[in-house]
Amino acid sequence: MARPYQPSLLRLLHGATAAGVVLAWLSGLFVYIQFDGRWGRLPIRPPGEWIDLHGTVGVALLPLAVLFAAYAFTLGRRQLARASNALALAALALAIGTGKLMQEDWLRQGNLSQLVYSLHLIAWGVMAMAVLAHLAGVLARGGWPLAGSMASLRLKAGDRPADWPRQLAKAVRRADPPARR
Repeated sequence: MARPYQPSLLRLLHGATAAGVVLAWLSGLFVYIQFDGRWGRLPIRPPGEWIDLHGTVGVALLPLAVLFAAYAFTLGRRQLARASNALALAALALAIGTGKLMQEDWLRQGNLSQLVYSLHLIAWGVMAMAVLAHLAGVLARGGWPLAGSMASLRLKAGDRPADWPRQLAKAVRRADPPARR
């Protein structure tokens, strides 16, 4: 059986976005512990102000998410048919969008009843479920070899960074509907 291979642009964008999501989750958890805790508290008290770091991670995640979404709607559009992939992308958009609408002083002032904040928490919960479903689906379809192919550094001919513009142009041409006569 052939080793699974994932396109290098997908691996780069997927990996960078996944790393940003993990950092956002962790920093967001510390913000939640520090300012909210309505649904339970953990026995840890992280030192320092995590809210600024969480916002910085969100700002850094925005351009990654835009690039990843552009990839998903061009070269990866077939994979969006999987509910876990589409749901994770939608939850990421909602989390970033609501994060941009929030004011950090709301949490510092104890104002936890803002609709945008509630939507932000829901988005990250949906994201967690979608990522778990995505991982379960990957393992069910291809096991550890498929999961490991996302971390591979191997490059095939025609899949180097210099080839990415041609790959994207080809995908966009395929997505264009034929002209009406």
